[in-house]
Amino acid sequence: MAVEAVGVDIASLVLRLSVGGTLLAHGWNHAWGGGRIPGTAGWFESMGLRPGRLHALMATGTELGAGVLLLLGLVTPLAAAGAVGTMAVAFVTAHLRNGFFIFRPGQGYEYVLMIIMVACALGALGGGAVSLDRALGISDELSGWAGLAITAPAGGLGAALLLAVFWRPAKQTADE
Repeated sequence: MAVEAVGVDIASLVLRLSVGGTLLAHGWNHAWGGGRIPGTAGWFESMGLRPGRLHALMATGTELGAGVLLLLGLVTPLAAAGAVGTMAVAFVTAHLRNGFFIFRPGQGYEYVLMIIMVACALGALGGGAVSLDRALGISDELSGWAGLAITAPAGGLGAALLLAVFWRPAKQTADE
């Protein structure tokens, strides 16, 4: 195996473990952390995602499912699309108005943007040598431009559709 291929496989594994683990932790916190699903639902409602319970369940399920799939390296571009979609919704609903830096009041969008971009790269890299995609013989079909062509549009269009149908932010007054 060429040194370049080994490097790609290592990069894919590291990114799958970090993004997959982060999504899993994020979804776990939505479901079983502080406010659990009712708290998450209330938070989503406060940002204009209605009905909040539906979105809490959808986001939690997507993060948990995509996290597990990324850890396993199974249908990697679709799992990465789950990361793109959930983080794109967070980007628009919670972070964009706060500027770039995460340390700004209200938290800026640098964190979610980075996850979106890394997930797109992961879609292009594919599952790598240590993945179920490779074990099932589907890694070549689900990597490179094809992987990116699955990840970015599936995640981006999913987020755009969700926002178009369900996002109704409160109207801001001139004083705000």
